[in-house]
Amino acid sequence: MDAHAPDTRTPSAEGLCLLTVVAPRKDEGNSPTGIVGRCLARHLRSLGRPVRVLAEPGQCAGWPDEVEVVEGSVTRPGPSAAAFDGVGALFLAGARPSTVQEVLRLARAAAVRRIVLLSSHGPEYEAANPPETWYWLAVEKAVERSGIPWTHIRPSAVMGSVVEGTYPATGADWAAGIRSAGLVAEAFLDAGHYPFVHEEDLAAVVAAALTGDGLTGRVVEAVGPPLSTRSRVRSLAAALGRDIRTADLAPEESRAVWRALGWPDGAIDVTLYALREYGERLEELRAWTLAQRPSVPEIIGRPLRSYDEWARENAAFFR
Repeated sequence: MDAHAPDTRTPSAEGLCLLTVVAPRKDEGNSPTGIVGRCLARHLRSLGRPVRVLAEPGQCAGWPDEVEVVEGSVTRPGPSAAAFDGVGALFLAGARPSTVQEVLRLARAAAVRRIVLLSSHGPEYEAANPPETWYWLAVEKAVERSGIPWTHIRPSAVMGSVVEGTYPATGADWAAGIRSAGLVAEAFLDAGHYPFVHEEDLAAVVAAALTGDGLTGRVVEAVGPPLSTRSRVRSLAAALGRDIRTADLAPEESRAVWRALGWPDGAIDVTLYALREYGERLEELRAWTLAQRPSVPEIIGRPLRSYDEWARENAAFFR
């Protein structure tokens, strides 16, 4: 059910999971929390776990039945303190370094017994910079020092983030171009690669961490295989049953496109660097994704979903 305040008939603390969801944003720390959160809510409900969601405006609809939705923001947690009442496990997504300590104080006060953090791919590289510049690493360290048992999930790019538009390299601008002109224009069309994971697979990993003890105190690299930009275009074309034209842009041309869409230069720099670097070190990247333990298939007990499957499931978004 949708609500603007926690239901006074809250389920007992045993098993209640709180998921935090923020609206898509283009500044640092963006991730597809809504898409992942809705998949996670379905997983948890299928396990019989009660679910509450603390969701920013615009993210309060589209949740499974029997999910309690509280309008508020994990980035400004004070006014939403009641959302933590009775919570046993917290899926912390969309947190900011500037306010995560307040979130953790509320979690401790509510006797939350487990936190699963949606982090990002590669925060360990932040350690080479001064702590005051950290983002994901700052959030991870705060959670680790909270005194609450934790798991960090560091995903590769999420296939469904193209729908929320949370990262340039996921094809954030593709839908409009495919709909209007049947065209994808981007830098490193052939050479560029990026590892992707299906949101259902990522949610299944999070569900395992929230409901069991096997991943407590661990950093989980929830990564899928590296995919080229062109291979993803081919998957979408097959799902749509029509050709999609492509144009291989120079990096600065892609920069101009993404800048016009509102992406800050920092996000664009990281995107262009990653596409180039991953393409040049593809075999090393592929070996790294295969070497992660526990792997996503090991955690969820089935093979990874492919981009072909994702394209078929979401073809309507591009029509």
